[in-house]
Amino acid sequence: MDADTSIEFGEIEPPSDQARSAAIALHGKLVKPAGSLGRLEELGVWIASCQGQAPPRPFTRPRVVVFAGDHGIAKKGVSAYPPEVTSQLVGTMLTGGAAINVLAAAAGASVRVVDMAVDTEESAMRSIGEYKVRRGSGSIDVEDALTDAEVRAAVLAGVKVADAEVDGGADLLIAGDLGIGNSTPASVLVAALTGTEPVAVVGRGSGIDDNAWMRKATAVRDALRRARVVLADPLALLRTSGGADIAAMAGFLAQAAVRRTPVVLDGLVVCAAAMVAEELAPGARRWWMSGQLTGEPAHALALEHLDLGGLLDLDVRLGEGTGAVTALPLLMMAARVLAEMTTHEQSGVSGPLTPVPAS
Repeated sequence: MDADTSIEFGEIEPPSDQARSAAIALHGKLVKPAGSLGRLEELGVWIASCQGQAPPRPFTRPRVVVFAGDHGIAKKGVSAYPPEVTSQLVGTMLTGGAAINVLAAAAGASVRVVDMAVDTEESAMRSIGEYKVRRGSGSIDVEDALTDAEVRAAVLAGVKVADAEVDGGADLLIAGDLGIGNSTPASVLVAALTGTEPVAVVGRGSGIDDNAWMRKATAVRDALRRARVVLADPLALLRTSGGADIAAMAGFLAQAAVRRTPVVLDGLVVCAAAMVAEELAPGARRWWMSGQLTGEPAHALALEHLDLGGLLDLDVRLGEGTGAVTALPLLMMAARVLAEMTTHEQSGVSGPLTPVPAS
Protein backbone atom coordinates (compact mmCIF):
# COMPACT_ATOMS: atom_id res chain seq x y z
CA MET A 1 0.00 0.00 0.00
CA ASP A 2 1.08 3.58 -0.49
CA ALA A 3 2.87 5.21 2.42
CA ASP A 4 0.09 7.72 2.99
CA THR A 5 -2.38 4.93 3.74
CA SER A 6 -0.37 3.53 6.66
CA ILE A 7 -1.74 3.78 10.18
CA GLU A 8 0.57 4.15 13.15
CA PHE A 9 -0.54 3.18 16.64
CA GLY A 10 0.97 4.63 19.75
CA GLU A 11 3.41 2.60 21.83
CA ILE A 12 1.68 -0.16 23.74
CA GLU A 13 2.81 -0.34 27.34
CA PRO A 14 2.37 -3.73 28.98
CA PRO A 15 0.09 -4.15 32.00
CA SER A 16 1.84 -3.31 35.28
CA ASP A 17 4.21 -5.97 36.62
CA GLN A 18 4.28 -4.16 39.96
CA ALA A 19 0.49 -4.35 40.33
CA ARG A 20 0.57 -7.98 39.19
CA SER A 21 3.09 -8.88 41.91
CA ALA A 22 1.11 -6.96 44.52
CA ALA A 23 -2.10 -8.79 43.55
CA ILE A 24 -0.36 -12.17 43.78
CA ALA A 25 0.97 -11.22 47.23
CA LEU A 26 -2.48 -10.05 48.34
CA HIS A 27 -4.04 -13.35 47.28
CA GLY A 28 -1.57 -15.07 49.60
CA LYS A 29 -2.88 -13.04 52.56
CA LEU A 30 -6.63 -13.54 52.06
CA VAL A 31 -8.65 -15.91 54.23
CA LYS A 32 -8.37 -18.92 51.95
CA PRO A 33 -5.75 -21.48 51.05
CA ALA A 34 -3.34 -20.17 48.42
CA GLY A 35 -4.60 -20.93 44.92
CA SER A 36 -7.91 -22.32 46.16
CA LEU A 37 -9.97 -20.05 43.87
CA GLY A 38 -8.13 -21.32 40.82
CA ARG A 39 -8.53 -19.27 37.66
CA LEU A 40 -10.53 -16.62 39.50
CA GLU A 41 -7.26 -15.70 41.18
CA GLU A 42 -5.49 -15.48 37.81
CA LEU A 43 -8.25 -13.24 36.48
CA GLY A 44 -8.02 -10.94 39.46
CA VAL A 45 -4.28 -10.64 39.01
CA TRP A 46 -4.74 -9.80 35.31
CA ILE A 47 -7.34 -7.13 36.12
CA ALA A 48 -5.06 -5.60 38.75
CA SER A 49 -2.16 -5.48 36.30
CA CYS A 50 -4.34 -3.82 33.65
CA GLN A 51 -5.58 -1.22 36.12
CA GLY A 52 -2.12 -0.71 37.62
CA GLN A 53 -3.30 -1.18 41.19
CA ALA A 54 -3.92 -3.92 43.74
CA PRO A 55 -6.56 -4.48 44.85
CA PRO A 56 -8.25 -3.66 41.54
CA ARG A 57 -11.37 -1.56 41.23
CA PRO A 58 -14.54 -3.53 40.46
CA PHE A 59 -15.72 -2.60 36.97
CA THR A 60 -18.35 0.13 36.89
CA ARG A 61 -18.93 0.71 33.16
CA PRO A 62 -18.36 -2.35 31.01
CA ARG A 63 -19.31 -1.62 27.43
CA VAL A 64 -20.17 -3.86 24.48
CA VAL A 65 -19.60 -2.40 21.01
CA VAL A 66 -21.10 -4.42 18.15
CA PHE A 67 -19.63 -3.73 14.70
CA ALA A 68 -22.13 -4.59 11.96
CA GLY A 69 -21.48 -5.13 8.28
CA ASP A 70 -22.53 -7.17 5.29
CA HIS A 71 -20.18 -9.26 3.15
CA GLY A 72 -20.35 -9.86 -0.57
CA ILE A 73 -19.31 -13.47 -0.08
CA ALA A 74 -22.67 -14.14 1.63
CA LYS A 75 -24.30 -14.10 -1.80
CA LYS A 76 -22.33 -17.26 -2.64
CA GLY A 77 -24.43 -19.36 -0.27
CA VAL A 78 -21.90 -19.73 2.56
CA SER A 79 -24.41 -19.07 5.35
CA ALA A 80 -27.60 -20.69 6.56
CA TYR A 81 -29.29 -17.27 6.41
CA PRO A 82 -29.90 -14.75 3.60
CA PRO A 83 -27.88 -11.49 3.61
CA GLU A 84 -30.87 -9.30 4.47
CA VAL A 85 -30.92 -10.80 7.97
CA THR A 86 -28.02 -8.53 8.98
CA SER A 87 -30.09 -5.35 8.78
CA GLN A 88 -33.07 -7.10 10.36
CA LEU A 89 -30.95 -8.18 13.32
CA VAL A 90 -29.49 -4.70 13.70
CA GLY A 91 -33.04 -3.40 13.99
CA THR A 92 -33.80 -5.97 16.68
CA MET A 93 -30.63 -5.02 18.53
CA LEU A 94 -31.55 -1.34 18.46
CA THR A 95 -34.91 -2.12 20.08
CA GLY A 96 -33.28 -4.22 22.80
CA GLY A 97 -34.56 -7.61 21.73
CA ALA A 98 -31.37 -9.36 20.63
CA ALA A 99 -29.46 -11.91 22.68
CA ILE A 100 -26.63 -9.47 23.39
CA ASN A 101 -29.10 -6.93 24.81
CA VAL A 102 -30.52 -9.49 27.23
CA LEU A 103 -27.19 -10.97 28.29
CA ALA A 104 -25.47 -7.61 28.64
CA ALA A 105 -28.27 -6.28 30.83
CA ALA A 106 -28.00 -9.34 33.06
CA ALA A 107 -24.23 -8.88 33.33
CA GLY A 108 -24.40 -5.13 34.01
CA ALA A 109 -23.04 -3.95 30.65
CA SER A 110 -24.43 -1.53 28.08
CA VAL A 111 -24.51 -2.06 24.31
CA ARG A 112 -23.59 0.19 21.39
CA VAL A 113 -24.12 -0.74 17.74
CA VAL A 114 -21.89 0.70 14.99
CA ASP A 115 -23.00 0.27 11.36
CA MET A 116 -19.84 -0.05 9.30
CA ALA A 117 -21.17 -1.70 6.15
CA VAL A 118 -24.75 -2.93 6.53
CA ASP A 119 -26.32 -3.19 3.09
CA THR A 120 -29.23 -0.85 3.76
CA GLU A 121 -30.09 2.83 3.87
CA GLU A 122 -33.04 2.46 6.24
CA SER A 123 -33.58 5.40 8.55
CA ALA A 124 -33.13 3.19 11.62
CA MET A 125 -29.50 2.81 10.66
CA ARG A 126 -28.71 6.50 10.33
CA SER A 127 -28.28 7.07 14.07
CA ILE A 128 -25.57 4.39 14.21
CA GLY A 129 -23.99 5.06 10.80
CA GLU A 130 -21.64 7.93 11.63
CA TYR A 131 -18.65 5.86 10.53
CA LYS A 132 -20.31 3.83 7.80
CA VAL A 133 -17.80 3.09 5.03
CA ARG A 134 -20.01 1.47 2.41
CA ARG A 135 -22.89 -0.95 1.88
CA GLY A 136 -21.57 -4.50 1.97
CA SER A 137 -18.16 -5.51 0.65
CA GLY A 138 -16.57 -7.10 -2.36
CA SER A 139 -16.85 -10.87 -2.75
CA ILE A 140 -13.44 -11.82 -1.40
CA ASP A 141 -13.07 -14.97 -3.49
CA VAL A 142 -12.73 -12.88 -6.65
CA GLU A 143 -12.20 -9.24 -5.58
CA ASP A 144 -11.02 -7.06 -2.70
CA ALA A 145 -13.43 -6.48 0.15
CA LEU A 146 -12.57 -2.76 0.33
CA THR A 147 -10.54 -0.05 -1.35
CA ASP A 148 -7.40 1.42 0.18
CA ALA A 149 -9.33 4.47 1.34
CA GLU A 150 -12.16 2.37 2.78
CA VAL A 151 -9.94 0.09 4.83
CA ARG A 152 -8.10 3.08 6.26
CA ALA A 153 -11.39 4.79 7.12
CA ALA A 154 -12.70 1.63 8.78
CA VAL A 155 -9.62 1.08 10.95
CA LEU A 156 -9.59 4.73 11.98
CA ALA A 157 -13.30 4.49 12.81
CA GLY A 158 -12.51 1.66 15.22
CA VAL A 159 -9.80 3.82 16.80
CA LYS A 160 -12.22 6.71 17.24
CA VAL A 161 -14.90 4.46 18.75
CA ALA A 162 -12.41 3.06 21.26
CA ASP A 163 -11.26 6.55 22.19
CA ALA A 164 -14.83 7.75 22.61
CA GLU A 165 -15.75 4.81 24.84
CA VAL A 166 -12.68 5.14 27.06
CA ASP A 167 -13.10 8.92 27.27
CA GLY A 168 -16.74 8.31 28.20
CA GLY A 169 -15.73 6.21 31.21
CA ALA A 170 -15.73 2.63 29.90
CA ASP A 171 -13.38 0.58 32.08
CA LEU A 172 -13.83 -2.74 30.24
CA LEU A 173 -14.59 -3.22 26.55
CA ILE A 174 -16.14 -6.09 24.62
CA ALA A 175 -16.17 -6.19 20.82
CA GLY A 176 -19.08 -7.93 19.12
CA ASP A 177 -19.73 -8.81 15.49
CA LEU A 178 -22.90 -8.88 13.43
CA GLY A 179 -23.02 -9.80 9.75
CA ILE A 180 -24.30 -12.71 7.70
CA GLY A 181 -21.38 -14.63 6.18
CA ASN A 182 -18.74 -12.94 8.35
CA SER A 183 -17.20 -16.21 9.52
CA THR A 184 -15.93 -16.75 5.95
CA PRO A 185 -13.60 -13.71 5.83
CA ALA A 186 -12.67 -14.40 9.45
CA SER A 187 -11.64 -17.95 8.53
CA VAL A 188 -9.58 -16.61 5.62
CA LEU A 189 -7.72 -14.19 7.92
CA VAL A 190 -6.99 -16.93 10.44
CA ALA A 191 -5.81 -19.33 7.75
CA ALA A 192 -3.57 -16.68 6.21
CA LEU A 193 -1.97 -15.61 9.48
CA THR A 194 -1.45 -19.15 10.77
CA GLY A 195 -0.42 -20.81 7.51
CA THR A 196 -3.34 -23.23 7.70
CA GLU A 197 -5.04 -24.92 4.76
CA PRO A 198 -8.69 -24.01 3.99
CA VAL A 199 -10.23 -27.35 4.97
CA ALA A 200 -8.80 -27.00 8.48
CA VAL A 201 -10.45 -23.64 9.21
CA VAL A 202 -13.92 -24.03 7.73
CA GLY A 203 -16.57 -24.66 10.38
CA ARG A 204 -20.35 -24.83 10.39
CA GLY A 205 -20.81 -21.17 11.32
CA SER A 206 -24.53 -20.41 11.47
CA GLY A 207 -25.42 -24.10 11.14
CA ILE A 208 -24.76 -24.76 7.46
CA ASP A 209 -25.39 -28.13 5.81
CA ASP A 210 -22.83 -30.16 3.87
CA ASN A 211 -23.51 -28.42 0.55
CA ALA A 212 -23.11 -24.97 2.08
CA TRP A 213 -19.96 -26.17 3.85
CA MET A 214 -18.47 -27.16 0.51
CA ARG A 215 -19.38 -23.76 -0.97
CA LYS A 216 -17.79 -22.08 2.03
CA ALA A 217 -14.64 -24.19 1.74
CA THR A 218 -14.34 -23.25 -1.92
CA ALA A 219 -14.81 -19.56 -1.10
CA VAL A 220 -12.17 -19.71 1.64
CA ARG A 221 -9.76 -21.53 -0.69
CA ASP A 222 -10.12 -18.94 -3.44
CA ALA A 223 -9.97 -15.99 -1.03
CA LEU A 224 -6.93 -17.44 0.71
CA ARG A 225 -4.99 -17.48 -2.56
CA ARG A 226 -5.56 -13.74 -2.83
CA ALA A 227 -4.83 -13.13 0.87
CA ARG A 228 -1.42 -14.83 0.82
CA VAL A 229 -0.14 -12.32 -1.74
CA VAL A 230 -0.54 -9.44 0.75
CA LEU A 231 0.17 -11.33 3.97
CA ALA A 232 3.05 -9.08 5.01
CA ASP A 233 0.83 -5.97 5.14
CA PRO A 234 -2.01 -6.10 7.71
CA LEU A 235 -3.92 -3.21 6.15
CA ALA A 236 -3.69 -4.79 2.73
CA LEU A 237 -4.85 -8.07 4.24
CA LEU A 238 -7.95 -6.38 5.67
CA ARG A 239 -8.56 -4.65 2.36
CA THR A 240 -8.27 -7.86 0.40
CA SER A 241 -9.92 -10.39 2.68
CA GLY A 242 -11.75 -8.66 5.51
CA GLY A 243 -14.50 -6.07 5.46
CA ALA A 244 -15.26 -2.72 7.07
CA ASP A 245 -16.67 -4.30 10.24
CA ILE A 246 -13.62 -6.53 10.78
CA ALA A 247 -11.24 -3.68 9.96
CA ALA A 248 -13.00 -1.43 12.46
CA MET A 249 -12.79 -4.14 15.10
CA ALA A 250 -9.05 -4.44 14.49
CA GLY A 251 -8.60 -0.70 15.01
CA PHE A 252 -10.85 -0.80 18.08
CA LEU A 253 -8.93 -3.65 19.74
CA ALA A 254 -5.53 -2.12 19.01
CA GLN A 255 -6.54 1.30 20.31
CA ALA A 256 -8.05 -0.17 23.48
CA ALA A 257 -4.60 -1.53 24.27
CA VAL A 258 -3.01 1.83 23.50
CA ARG A 259 -5.48 3.35 25.96
CA ARG A 260 -4.61 0.70 28.61
CA THR A 261 -8.17 -0.61 28.72
CA PRO A 262 -8.82 -4.35 29.15
CA VAL A 263 -10.89 -6.16 26.53
CA VAL A 264 -12.78 -9.45 26.63
CA LEU A 265 -12.73 -11.16 23.23
CA ASP A 266 -15.69 -13.10 21.84
CA GLY A 267 -15.65 -15.79 19.15
CA LEU A 268 -14.12 -16.42 15.75
CA VAL A 269 -14.81 -13.11 13.99
CA VAL A 270 -13.58 -10.94 16.86
CA CYS A 271 -10.51 -13.13 17.36
CA ALA A 272 -9.69 -12.94 13.64
CA ALA A 273 -9.82 -9.15 13.94
CA ALA A 274 -7.65 -9.42 17.07
CA MET A 275 -4.99 -11.32 15.14
CA VAL A 276 -4.76 -8.49 12.63
CA ALA A 277 -4.82 -5.93 15.46
CA GLU A 278 -1.79 -7.64 17.00
CA GLU A 279 -0.04 -7.29 13.63
CA LEU A 280 -0.93 -3.59 13.52
CA ALA A 281 0.02 -2.96 17.15
CA PRO A 282 2.38 -5.63 18.53
CA GLY A 283 1.83 -6.28 22.22
CA ALA A 284 -1.86 -5.38 22.17
CA ARG A 285 -2.84 -8.93 23.05
CA ARG A 286 -1.55 -8.49 26.61
CA TRP A 287 -4.59 -6.29 27.23
CA TRP A 288 -7.06 -8.91 26.05
CA MET A 289 -8.75 -11.85 27.70
CA SER A 290 -10.68 -14.51 25.77
CA GLY A 291 -14.16 -14.96 27.15
CA GLN A 292 -14.91 -18.32 25.61
CA LEU A 293 -14.13 -21.33 23.50
CA THR A 294 -16.31 -22.34 20.56
CA GLY A 295 -16.53 -25.31 18.25
CA GLU A 296 -15.20 -23.32 15.30
CA PRO A 297 -11.82 -24.74 14.24
CA ALA A 298 -10.53 -21.34 13.14
CA HIS A 299 -11.37 -19.89 16.55
CA ALA A 300 -9.19 -22.46 18.30
CA LEU A 301 -6.35 -21.64 15.89
CA ALA A 302 -6.76 -17.93 16.55
CA LEU A 303 -6.63 -18.38 20.33
CA GLU A 304 -3.52 -20.54 20.02
CA HIS A 305 -1.90 -17.92 17.80
CA LEU A 306 -2.69 -15.19 20.33
CA ASP A 307 -1.63 -17.42 23.25
CA LEU A 308 -4.99 -16.94 24.93
CA GLY A 309 -7.27 -19.49 26.56
CA GLY A 310 -11.04 -19.20 26.85
CA LEU A 311 -12.77 -18.77 30.19
CA LEU A 312 -15.99 -20.61 29.35
CA ASP A 313 -16.85 -23.53 27.11
CA LEU A 314 -20.61 -23.25 26.66
CA ASP A 315 -20.73 -23.76 22.87
CA VAL A 316 -21.87 -20.14 22.38
CA ARG A 317 -21.42 -19.48 18.65
CA LEU A 318 -23.83 -16.62 18.06
CA GLY A 319 -21.40 -13.72 17.87
CA GLU A 320 -22.63 -10.24 18.87
CA GLY A 321 -20.28 -10.39 21.88
CA THR A 322 -22.56 -12.91 23.62
CA GLY A 323 -19.84 -15.35 24.66
CA ALA A 324 -17.63 -12.59 26.01
CA VAL A 325 -20.38 -10.89 27.99
CA THR A 326 -21.37 -14.24 29.49
CA ALA A 327 -17.91 -14.38 31.04
CA LEU A 328 -18.20 -10.85 32.44
CA PRO A 329 -19.62 -11.91 35.85
CA LEU A 330 -16.50 -14.04 36.40
CA LEU A 331 -14.31 -10.98 35.94
CA MET A 332 -16.55 -9.02 38.30
CA MET A 333 -16.17 -11.74 40.93
CA ALA A 334 -12.42 -11.96 40.43
CA ALA A 335 -11.97 -8.23 40.98
CA ARG A 336 -14.23 -8.15 44.02
CA VAL A 337 -12.42 -11.05 45.68
CA LEU A 338 -9.24 -8.99 45.79
CA ALA A 339 -11.06 -5.77 46.68
CA GLU A 340 -13.42 -7.06 49.37
CA MET A 341 -12.14 -10.26 50.99
CA THR A 342 -10.42 -9.84 54.34
CA THR A 343 -6.91 -10.94 55.12
CA HIS A 344 -5.90 -13.35 57.86
CA GLU A 345 -4.59 -10.43 59.87
CA GLN A 346 -7.77 -8.35 59.48
CA SER A 347 -10.11 -11.19 60.37
CA GLY A 348 -8.08 -12.87 63.07
CA VAL A 349 -8.28 -16.17 61.21
CA SER A 350 -5.16 -18.27 61.63
CA GLY A 351 -3.08 -18.91 58.56
CA PRO A 352 -1.70 -22.26 57.42
CA LEU A 353 0.51 -24.26 59.74
CA THR A 354 4.23 -23.79 59.31
CA PRO A 355 5.63 -27.04 57.91
CA VAL A 356 7.54 -29.04 60.51
CA PRO A 357 11.16 -29.57 59.42
CA ALA A 358 12.11 -33.17 58.72
CA SER A 359 14.17 -34.72 61.50
